[in-house]
Amino acid sequence: MKNVVLLGSTGSIGTSTAKVAEDLPGDIHLVGLAAGGNDALLAEQANKFQPELVSISSPEKAEGLRSKLDGISVASGEKGLIELATLPSADIVLIAIVGTAGLQPALAAIRAGKDIAVASKEILVMAGEIVMAEARKHGVNVLPVDSEHSAIFQCLDGRPPDSVRRLILTASGGPFRQTPLEDFAGITVKQALKHPSWVMGRKITIDSATMFNKGLEMIEARWLFNIPMPQVDVIVHPQSVVHSMVEFVDGSILSQLSTPDMCLPIQYALTWPSRAASERVQTDFAALGRLDFEAPAVAKFPALDQARRAGEVGGTLPAVLNAANEIAVDAFCDGQTSFVGIASLVTEVMDQHQVVEHPSLDEIIEADQWARETARDVVGLGQAIA
Repeated sequence: MKNVVLLGSTGSIGTSTAKVAEDLPGDIHLVGLAAGGNDALLAEQANKFQPELVSISSPEKAEGLRSKLDGISVASGEKGLIELATLPSADIVLIAIVGTAGLQPALAAIRAGKDIAVASKEILVMAGEIVMAEARKHGVNVLPVDSEHSAIFQCLDGRPPDSVRRLILTASGGPFRQTPLEDFAGITVKQALKHPSWVMGRKITIDSATMFNKGLEMIEARWLFNIPMPQVDVIVHPQSVVHSMVEFVDGSILSQLSTPDMCLPIQYALTWPSRAASERVQTDFAALGRLDFEAPAVAKFPALDQARRAGEVGGTLPAVLNAANEIAVDAFCDGQTSFVGIASLVTEVMDQHQVVEHPSLDEIIEADQWARETARDVVGLGQAIA
């Protein structure tokens, strides 16, 4: 039995984790839950799973929850996240908070001796060097929840980095894989939110459409598996059945395959090193018929080169890349820039940044804040509208 704290319980990863916990009541016990603003769903989850502690961002909503939950402690804000992340009874903390808010709870969990399962790309993109160093120092595991990194983790199965020639992340190609480049300027928010393989939140769905999510995953893989950026590649695989591959130094390639369902990598992270029986995911190769692969169109998806640049330079540049993109996605969704303007804005902010090498956590947070302010200024001046 694993005692699990789930940060981000009402989002897409959180609700999938709840399904896994329902599937495996003898393997997974949710001892803590945190949500952003959806107090109704959090109350429903708390009454179902009976955790020790729940937390919500708003102190006012926390007061309302206390009247609805009998025998369950209620906290709020950043303090509540830290309290959950360091809960004495927890074995593992699954961090599924969108954006940068999961970074401090992740470090708090590690320093409290908890394994962490990472669904928030920003944690390793912004502070991969610090997070992985802290994990080694405290002897805890950092387990991937993204389907791509889970696939690599399963294929590596403990093999050392020097046995690896390449990590090959697969990408669906998003909704615009076959859209001509000349049509990209006219892409609408509604079109960008139609992902061909996955049902996800707004931010990550837009990131899938620009392939920015794959860029973040490249940086994440570099830190998770201690592999230099030049050895991290991306290939487009529209069926999303091969979740990623590892090419070893002898030329052998291992891959992990399954019908797309986030419950599988979530379950593997929470039950590792064991495998728990589940009937949720079924894969019929005869029905699939074929698996296709193609090189990504870098001209249409400049986020891949932006991420490679950030990952190779390192320091504070990945944090700047990530923060600028968050502002750019908001600007696109609010009609302040075009689809292609997202990448233009990110490049503009990256070009203005003075990189700090081997930064402290404070320097990373400062770079993140600088990038957000700079990106807003660029949007305000209309420089990113294309």
